[in-house]
Amino acid sequence: MRYHAPSREAVEPTVFERLPLAAWREYAALLQGHAWPSIEQLNSYLPKGARHRFVAQTLALLADGLHYEQRIAERGEIATREGNWHDLLNALVWLRYPILKLALNQRQMAEIVRMGPKLRSRPQYAMTHFDEAGVIVTLQDPALLALWDAHDWHGLFWRQRHAWLDGSIQLELFGHALLEHALNPDKLLVGKAVVFQAAGNADVRQLSTRCTEAIVGGRLLCDPLELRPLPLAGIPGWHVGNVDESFHLATACYQPRRAGREYPPALP
Repeated sequence: MRYHAPSREAVEPTVFERLPLAAWREYAALLQGHAWPSIEQLNSYLPKGARHRFVAQTLALLADGLHYEQRIAERGEIATREGNWHDLLNALVWLRYPILKLALNQRQMAEIVRMGPKLRSRPQYAMTHFDEAGVIVTLQDPALLALWDAHDWHGLFWRQRHAWLDGSIQLELFGHALLEHALNPDKLLVGKAVVFQAAGNADVRQLSTRCTEAIVGGRLLCDPLELRPLPLAGIPGWHVGNVDESFHLATACYQPRRAGREYPPALP
């Protein structure tokens, strides 16, 4: 069933006080104001000299016949629907992670040249999944990865609950569709994660840089099966129900591992 975001006036204010949206407070004026931000307002958040900008997605714009990614690559134009949660949240991700977004655009364009504008390759599916629902994770203890590999969600989110609180696991949410779903407080969010193994105390601010380097180098997002499901609803503070052990024993977002499903090792 296709997800329909609530209208702007129907969004419960409490969703902006809870992760993941609480992590985007610097854009509160764009997210929580009574009126939708204009394209000009979005562009005012871009750094001086930015080579890309937001443009209104109109019929006149689409008449140019260009692919969405091609328009970004050739003109620096990010087509954005006004009054639309999905595109507004995509714009916020562009504002926070421009280098990572441009890396995806570069790889997408290479695949478009190779496949043509109408066919899609395995890397394109992987990049699209990550763009919509991506989470970048770093962890220090390999035992945590073993729990994750086995889909031992009770172990990962309850028995090792402290790991989510003491920094043993850190993450950055990248996917704008996840942010859109978070507008509904009852949603059980599940991300598509890439994982890095940390040698020591990780700096969460470096995660997107490491991810960008791996994408540009072709070491990441070559196949959608690289991406691990991560039930974000299990993380402390992400869903009101996960304070009880029962949540981690029988919740719809906790799916068993499919027979034969294997995951790649964490990137160093």
